[in-house]
Amino acid sequence: MKKTIIGSLTSLGLLLSVGCAQGDTAMTDKSLTPCGDKPNCVSTLDEREDYQLAPFTLVSDDVTISQIIEVALTLPGSRSGDRAKDYARIESVSSVFRFVDDLELRIDGDNLIVRSESRVGYSDFSANRKRAEALRQSLKEAGLIL
Repeated sequence: MKKTIIGSLTSLGLLLSVGCAQGDTAMTDKSLTPCGDKPNCVSTLDEREDYQLAPFTLVSDDVTISQIIEVALTLPGSRSGDRAKDYARIESVSSVFRFVDDLELRIDGDNLIVRSESRVGYSDFSANRKRAEALRQSLKEAGLIL
């Protein structure tokens, strides 16, 4: 009986630690991909109303991904993820349950492609849309987008 209880508790602990781990060091760049069918994603490239974000138009060709990252990292729970020449992935960690969402940013001409998606779960209760709109406001205040 005692072995069964200990075994069950050990299994439960392993299950919880694996189930709660959301860190992924090999994330795929999805910035140019439309959102899936779950209501936990928004994108400037998605044409469906529930998933679409209005365009983020840069003020000039001189705006760099470094400037955009600097502003994005001021959003609550944000930390730096992947980065390339004109691309960045910001990880956004929720304060209560520690869920990780990915905010992807890509400069494409005079536009900033923005895509924000939850890694787990079905609905995000508009958290990604709110994050994207908070980013829009911060980028406007910084004079980086129109």
